[in-house]
Amino acid sequence: MTELATRRPEAPTLDVMAIRAEFPILPRQVHGRPLVYLDNAATSQTPRQVIEAFDAYYSGYNANIHRGLHTLADEATAAFEGTRETVRGFLNAAEHREIIFTRGATEAINLVANAWGRANLKAGDEVLISRLEHHSNIVPWQLLASELGFVIKVIPVDERGVLDMTAYGSLFTERTRLVAVNHISNAFGTVNPVKEMAATAHAHGALILVDGCQAAPHQTVDVRDIDADFYTFSGHKVYGPTGVGVLYGKAVLLEAMPPWQGGGEMINTVSFEAGTTFAEIPHKFEAGTPAIAEVIALGEALRWVTGVGLDAIGGWENILLERATAAVSRIDGLRVLGTAPDKAAVLSFVVDGAHAQDIGLLIDQLGVAIRTGHHCAQPLLAQFGVDATCRASFAAYNTLEEIDVFAESLTRVIGMVR
Repeated sequence: MTELATRRPEAPTLDVMAIRAEFPILPRQVHGRPLVYLDNAATSQTPRQVIEAFDAYYSGYNANIHRGLHTLADEATAAFEGTRETVRGFLNAAEHREIIFTRGATEAINLVANAWGRANLKAGDEVLISRLEHHSNIVPWQLLASELGFVIKVIPVDERGVLDMTAYGSLFTERTRLVAVNHISNAFGTVNPVKEMAATAHAHGALILVDGCQAAPHQTVDVRDIDADFYTFSGHKVYGPTGVGVLYGKAVLLEAMPPWQGGGEMINTVSFEAGTTFAEIPHKFEAGTPAIAEVIALGEALRWVTGVGLDAIGGWENILLERATAAVSRIDGLRVLGTAPDKAAVLSFVVDGAHAQDIGLLIDQLGVAIRTGHHCAQPLLAQFGVDATCRASFAAYNTLEEIDVFAESLTRVIGMVR
């Protein structure tokens, strides 16, 4: 039996059925059963207005942006840059030029590593990375460290999956240059104190990069309040499309960084004789034709989330998490991993005598979609002595009835595999 402490605020409830009606995929059946989609930490589903944004672009004003002088190009550019302003407001960034569009958070982190990191890190310097990180916030730094010779230090976590903040403070030296940490763990749901971590980093003369992929769909993000130097998230985790993400960076940092990728759009002038001069930010970091339709649709997704209200979404997801946690905790031999007192709507668990993959495959036959595997967090799972977990993760459109179906289906599946 597993006990788990979670947040218990008084939270507004949502009109969940009205929300569900906005998602065309949710009424479908899987293996003859109603779909119960609980894989939202990997990819959330998409409301109708986001899907319609694609159709509106391709059927009404499909054109390349910025360089054209004709009507369609003007309309596409206005919609694209309108999303930049929407993202600025969503993150409370100071300026729209601090918003860079990428293919996702992974590319955004690689951009920082290759543009800021190459220009500022050298042998003997230090980068602090938490054990909670997704591989996308580990591997780029490892690749760069192997080339430049800087040192990666790991911020430890305790048995609950909570960062050891005393150890965090003790890791800093005069050579520490950057902290790279997620806002919320995708594997355990731990909410990290990134504002406190930013203050500590800045007190030691270091910068902080925050991976906000799991925070953006669940809570209000204010990059100025956090005082993040870099912040990133992906569209497909916040009810938007795949293939698009956001990098926020403080203007003073972005202006000083060299470009990472070269090509069209990111230049000012190109000459064989005099070389190349580069565009101002943000365009300096947006080489080539971007994912125009995806960016426009991302704007619709963020307006949808803002309209529903992130406080209401987060509060409802916490109710779902509490109900799911209580239900699975009654299953003998089931152990929840990630028991932070303050966590987001992610429930990871292992079952004695059963492999996570078997559980995932069988529960799918009952119409329930969960995630199994290492969740791109192998260093974290290794600390807990496992190589895979089952993970259920919740969104605004999930219902209490779906949680009950999940718990009943899980109990049935475990009885089959043990």
